[in-house]
Amino acid sequence: MELFLKEFVNEVGAMGHIHHVNVVRMVGFCADGYRRALVYEYFPNGSLQDFISSANNKNGFLGWDKLKDISLGIAKGIEYLHQGCDQRILHFDIKPHNVLLDHNFTPKISDFGLAKLCSKDQSIVSMTTARGTMGYIAPEVFSRNFGNVSYKSDVYSFGMLLLEIVGGRKNKSNKTRLRE
Repeated sequence: MELFLKEFVNEVGAMGHIHHVNVVRMVGFCADGYRRALVYEYFPNGSLQDFISSANNKNGFLGWDKLKDISLGIAKGIEYLHQGCDQRILHFDIKPHNVLLDHNFTPKISDFGLAKLCSKDQSIVSMTTARGTMGYIAPEVFSRNFGNVSYKSDVYSFGMLLLEIVGGRKNKSNKTRLRE
């Protein structure tokens, strides 16, 4: 249970420092014994995951212009996390399920449970184990044989998200989430 407490405290801490149009806003939180809750603003359109085309898609295709706007919004949110905050925030779990859409389909990056804060001048991040969702994890996060972990790991995950949007289908290997 301590792992979940660590993730919860991590998310509350990260969310308290974030104020951007493309990043979810935390309205409040509660921690009472083993019960914990984060309260976010309401997102009537759910997550981007719900709109990626597939045979069972009930929401319909958003159109290329809207998907482009959503993609640019996500990129702006990631740029803010990496450059706009006092400390760089590495998300480590950029995927369609963690992009929420408001009433205007403005994308908001959410779920900071695996996030890591570091100095802006720190280019290499130390990690003891991989974190993220299979299918979106940058190779260097999964195996140090590919190089050092940095903010570019989120850029890799964003690229995988873009491929999923453009390809019009969900990533089949996005079921397993690794935690540190």
